[in-house]
Amino acid sequence: MERLQNIIAHSGAASRRGAADLIQAGAVSVDGTVVYEPGMRPPEGAVIRLHGRRIEGASRKRTVVLNKPVGVVSTMSDPFGAPTVAELVRTSERLVPVGRLDRDSDGLLLMSNDGELVNRLTHPRFEHEKTYIVKVAGRWNDEKLALLTSPIKMDDGYVIRPVPVEVISVRADNTVILKFTLKEGRKRQIRKMCSAAHLVVLSLTRVAVGAFKLPKDLPSGKWRDLTNEEIALLTK
Repeated sequence: MERLQNIIAHSGAASRRGAADLIQAGAVSVDGTVVYEPGMRPPEGAVIRLHGRRIEGASRKRTVVLNKPVGVVSTMSDPFGAPTVAELVRTSERLVPVGRLDRDSDGLLLMSNDGELVNRLTHPRFEHEKTYIVKVAGRWNDEKLALLTSPIKMDDGYVIRPVPVEVISVRADNTVILKFTLKEGRKRQIRKMCSAAHLVVLSLTRVAVGAFKLPKDLPSGKWRDLTNEEIALLTK
């Protein structure tokens, strides 16, 4: 079971931090007993109340896949008014993005209210693979491939581990299609790697998370619920 703090947050009643504050203030009860520990795990089917009102749908776990378009940010709101994934995925549950996919990138983005699944897919210790197809422009040679598959120092001083990079095609117009498989997922990592190799990223699409692949029949900007079989692929 999920932690009480996450259940309340996923229901949309409060943010995660706000939920912790409410619990510690004695505003939450589980099966009629006031609890003060945000990390407690209510049993399946427990009745959870906030200020006396039952948290509806708190125990229903839901995970969806969105084919995120370029130009949409992977946040629930944006202070600068940019379109967000929350505007594309409207559900009765409060779903949050699982990891990041920057504004200039598109493709597979998961959204979920399953705290355990979100943690499993985003915590570095699980090292879940994410696969990207990237179109770059620039003069291509074997030295650049060697650089991309070597440890590279980021601008914050962090040195990323070598990652697999596969050449899909080299085109006559000086563009190259590459496949990157990442486990670390540092912010804008692929773009910084390509910049270090003097390559310009023209497009960047996430096509898989672990064994789960972006459905080919899911148009850009559309979403759907994951099946139990697909969720099982994510937890392999």
